[in-house]
Amino acid sequence: MAWNMAGADFAPASDRALLVSLGNRITPEAHLRVAALARRLAADPIPHVSNIHPAYCSVLLVFDPLRIDHEQVAEGVAERLEAAGGAPAAPRMVEIPVCYGGEFGPDLEAVAALHEMTPLRLVEIHSSAIYVAQFLGFAPGFAYLSGLADELATPRLDTPRAKVPAGSVAIAGKQAGVYPFETPGGWRVLGRTPLEVFRADRAPANLIGLDDRVRFRPITRRQFEEAVR
Repeated sequence: MAWNMAGADFAPASDRALLVSLGNRITPEAHLRVAALARRLAADPIPHVSNIHPAYCSVLLVFDPLRIDHEQVAEGVAERLEAAGGAPAAPRMVEIPVCYGGEFGPDLEAVAALHEMTPLRLVEIHSSAIYVAQFLGFAPGFAYLSGLADELATPRLDTPRAKVPAGSVAIAGKQAGVYPFETPGGWRVLGRTPLEVFRADRAPANLIGLDDRVRFRPITRRQFEEAVR
């Protein structure tokens, strides 16, 4: 069972989840629609929908099947899609200080060598871009950031690390990200931020939210240590 309303495709993802597809490809237009719908659902929640999971081109909604069904959720989404038109909200800019290289960025030199550039040049390119938080996933507070320069596109590690420290700033493919807490991971780690990317006792818990713009700012080891005191 699948259907189309309000310019979106709807399909059950399970007996308690509905997938809303807002495009067939990863494009800026699809991202804007996803971000607009997520904001609208946060401002005007659909009763009995417990979780909303935005992705590149879609939004997954988890609901209580004893109180509402797929079609009712779809109707609620369609109403909010139609109400989400107009000028998009101005994105928020988040600046992330990063101490690059050394023990904080164990992959910096290898990635620089792979692209036949100096580590200094890599840091310059990485920190001069403005990234867009396309969606949050993998772990609470982990934002997938588009905008990595083509010349820095790098495959993941062949063997993931068992532990990547909290605050690690990393790249994989054409994306960048910041690990919110210690976790296994296969992205190439370039540096580390002293900021807490995720805190359950903070509102909002995520330092980087959906559709935020992110810029990385190089700092020294001394500045890093001062920031964590």
